[in-house]
Amino acid sequence: MRIYMRYFPKFKTPFLIAVTCVALEAVCDLLGPTLMARVVNHGILDSDMDAVLYWSMLMLLVVFLGACFAVTRSVIAARTSSQLGADLRRDVFGKIMSFSEESADKLQSGSLITRMTGDTSQVTMFANGIMRIFMKAPITCVGSIIFATILNPRLSLCIYGVVAVIAVLTTISIKMSYTRFAKLQTALDKVNSVTQEYLLGIRLVKAFGTFSEEEERFGKANEVLKQRSVSTQMVITVISPIMALVVGLGATLAIYFGSVLFRTDLIEPGDIAAFVAYMSHMLMSLMMITNIFNTLVRAKASAARIHEVLESEEDFTDTDSAGQNKHEHLDGSLLFENVTFSYPGGNTPAIKNLSFSVSPGETLAIIGSTGSGKTTICWLTLRFYDIDSGNIYIGGHDIRSLPIKTIRANTSIAPQKPLLFSGTVEENIRWGNENASDDAISTAAHSAHAAGFIEEMQQGYGSLLGRGGVNLSGGQKQRISIARAIISGASLLLIDDATGALDSITEARVRAELAAYPGTKLMITQRCAAAMYADKILVLENGCSVGYGTHEELMNTCKIYKEIWQSQIDSKGVAADGKP
Repeated sequence: MRIYMRYFPKFKTPFLIAVTCVALEAVCDLLGPTLMARVVNHGILDSDMDAVLYWSMLMLLVVFLGACFAVTRSVIAARTSSQLGADLRRDVFGKIMSFSEESADKLQSGSLITRMTGDTSQVTMFANGIMRIFMKAPITCVGSIIFATILNPRLSLCIYGVVAVIAVLTTISIKMSYTRFAKLQTALDKVNSVTQEYLLGIRLVKAFGTFSEEEERFGKANEVLKQRSVSTQMVITVISPIMALVVGLGATLAIYFGSVLFRTDLIEPGDIAAFVAYMSHMLMSLMMITNIFNTLVRAKASAARIHEVLESEEDFTDTDSAGQNKHEHLDGSLLFENVTFSYPGGNTPAIKNLSFSVSPGETLAIIGSTGSGKTTICWLTLRFYDIDSGNIYIGGHDIRSLPIKTIRANTSIAPQKPLLFSGTVEENIRWGNENASDDAISTAAHSAHAAGFIEEMQQGYGSLLGRGGVNLSGGQKQRISIARAIISGASLLLIDDATGALDSITEARVRAELAAYPGTKLMITQRCAAAMYADKILVLENGCSVGYGTHEELMNTCKIYKEIWQSQIDSKGVAADGKP
């Protein structure tokens, strides 16, 4: 499989050592019945105690060597498979970190978690099994057939019949198991996704009292997982007893025909005992091979899912092959030139033939109805997606000619839905600039008007935040998110309606601080009262520009902007939401 070949060069040496030990261990096991036959035929039957002692000591030596080989391959297998699992998880996580937005949208987070845990465990266990027992089974099986045939070709016919039946049953088991296990993993993905969605939205569930609906969703996903688990296990449950029956019939036939041959002096007692031992080895190996194939089916399905992650489309790679200008400073100017863009799989363009420009240090407010394409402009500016047509320029450079590191180093965003991480307040703000000093963190917090409530917390900037900032209000989270964007010092600052949870006074103060920010500002807002202070305003409707200019210009030339203004501002000049 491609996953194993990908990592084979790194683990080639320990793998070959482990397989060699497994092969030598199998040889030691195969010598046991032959040596036992020598003890019976040449020692016990001939009453020769010297022969008994000789062959017995030789058996003990072979057993000891087999045990040494077994211990060696087990230690190597444990270390190698554990390292393989660690490498797999590291590479999958690293790939996820470099996912393009299309890949992130395609593979749900619940599925990714399953692939990083359950699927990597399946692949790891199979690698461990190959180095421990999986390689031993076919060697022991083939070796048993050869040694048994050498002992008595007539009696070995029983073995060939059993092998043929087991081979047919194994083929049936493989074909039935593969598709079932793939569906089982998909059902497990769904259970993980439902659980994760509930945990992320637990407050909303409590607020709306939709526990029964969530239980129903989980119940359906869990029922599908149960049914597919039963379906997968039924294959092994039905096939295994049939194989055991075939094994039992084969052993019975071997003993019966062995007794017949003994009465005609065509076989010695020791050979019968050795033959039964070889047949036992062979039949146990066949059962193991069947289990190996079932495990292979699971590992193959898991490896395919991991391979899908590793081969997913990455974020746009750096286009300058020389590796220069990774952190080149850009002046913050932004130009959209006849840009059209559709989300992957989308039927309608989110942005249509859009053009606008922002000069360095200016503030552009973008206003429009929900779904008009405001946030899409942020995603395109950050180059989360590539445009269908047109051009985007940052600092006078076509965005497609710039390395991603350069774009992200010169751009910072305060998203509409603030995302905070587990850790301290200081760590969350410093996330925007890991080299920021304590004074810079304090200054950024004051600029976002977050310093007040932070300093009132028990440990100030060292106070711990829960997952997603659950111990903060919506407005507090937004202000920390804004502080994180400010401290980056980016030449282009994107504020995606990041003040929606703030009261009017605090919003006005934050807006005033942002006005003093030296870089270019792109402010997405729903409020004319906030947009009117910008140098320019872009009005969007269904992904198209329907107005561009100052507040005064738009009041005279843009009907949609005027309607938004009139819907928010009454005749006394007060906003409909109570804000001036």
